[in-house]
Amino acid sequence: MRGLHKVYESAAGATEAVRDLTFDVRGGEMVCIVGPSGAGKTTLLRCIAGLLPPTGGDVVLEGRAIAGPPKGMAVVFQDYARSLFPWLTVAQNVELPLKEKRLPKAERRRLVDRSLTAVGLADVPGSYPWQLSGGMQQRVAIARAVAYEPRILLMDEPFAAVDAQTRADLEDLVRDLWHRLGITLLFVTHDIDEAIYLGQRVLVLSGRPTVIMEDVAVDLPDERDQLTTRNLPRFGELRTHVYQLVQKAKRGHRPVSFAPGEGTPHDRS
Repeated sequence: MRGLHKVYESAAGATEAVRDLTFDVRGGEMVCIVGPSGAGKTTLLRCIAGLLPPTGGDVVLEGRAIAGPPKGMAVVFQDYARSLFPWLTVAQNVELPLKEKRLPKAERRRLVDRSLTAVGLADVPGSYPWQLSGGMQQRVAIARAVAYEPRILLMDEPFAAVDAQTRADLEDLVRDLWHRLGITLLFVTHDIDEAIYLGQRVLVLSGRPTVIMEDVAVDLPDERDQLTTRNLPRFGELRTHVYQLVQKAKRGHRPVSFAPGEGTPHDRS
């Protein structure tokens, strides 16, 4: 991201959603994004995915500006129910983007089987989405993204609509897939604890028009589990710090300077 700027135009006038976002994500990293409601998190992700043209600035992937959906990138949205086709079986939903890639039938079947096994749904390939629980439907959406074999995976609040226990299971699933597949993962969430549990870094966004409040390094052990990790003193310290940043963002505080030679803003307010 280099000075990403996004303005929405309407009959009522212009709305500046994102003012100036500059940051890097390295290959193989997992970066989480949090911020107040309306902070432009989904706008940011759609610009990265090439689904929304920026008003200004650049979104660059491996040295090339993104002008449309890049090859090797997959997106999992929050509303899994609307992203799945109810008249297709689980396996057919997962296979759909593979047909777009024009892969041979045997290869498609192999990738579908592998991805359903990875998300714990190997026993329901012939079921329809409406026959599954919300958590299982979201697993289907994740399986579809994994089967596509992306190098980069974007996830936009994918667990917001599931219960707490299912959410914990899906968090562990995502970390396991990230480790095993070696993908780059950008994860948007409202949940501060989730961001710290999942990520290597947490980008905290300001209120609209959006800039970065702080780029927080998550210096927790790489091996994590729901009980041990969340009870570490350092986890609590990071949660408190990010929570305070989000509360500042809600009150309209904004970063006013950058450390010399760095892209991390520091709030002097």
